[in-house]
Amino acid sequence: MKNSELEQKVAALRGGDRRAFDAIYGQTNRPVYFAILYIVRDKMYAEDLLQETYVRALRALSSYTPGTNFTAWLARIGKNLALNHLRRAKREIATDFETDSWKYGTQETQLPYVFDAAAKILGEEEYEILMLCQVAGYKRREVAAMLDMPIGTVTWKNNEALKKLKKYLEKEGRL
Repeated sequence: MKNSELEQKVAALRGGDRRAFDAIYGQTNRPVYFAILYIVRDKMYAEDLLQETYVRALRALSSYTPGTNFTAWLARIGKNLALNHLRRAKREIATDFETDSWKYGTQETQLPYVFDAAAKILGEEEYEILMLCQVAGYKRREVAAMLDMPIGTVTWKNNEALKKLKKYLEKEGRL
């Protein structure tokens, strides 16, 4: 769905067409999810906060300015919720067993480590591009449109992020 189509769906939703929500959610949930995940670094909380983001967005839909980037507006709501969550949350310290299971675990248990490593060593923009291209499965041209960047910039930043992550994981003995 192109931005103009998304704007039409938003206008329909503002007009009371609740069916438009499904199309909007399908178009925007991935980038919003990864914006939240980047902050909370926990899939369970990210999923909960994603749902809360859409509830809040529906309540505040009248404050959205048509013609601006709707996905960015949703992502801002999600990021604010994620930051508020972190302010309230008390971090639990992992036990030695949990730490060792990540260190020596299966590929599936290695994913949280890879996400943490990526968030640690990459800039926010590189991380977001990496997550959208490599994890969410968006094409680079779609990511370029979402982030309002030239496709060459997205391609370059994605490749640079992959190189940095590979180098870091090799250095840590994880690759």
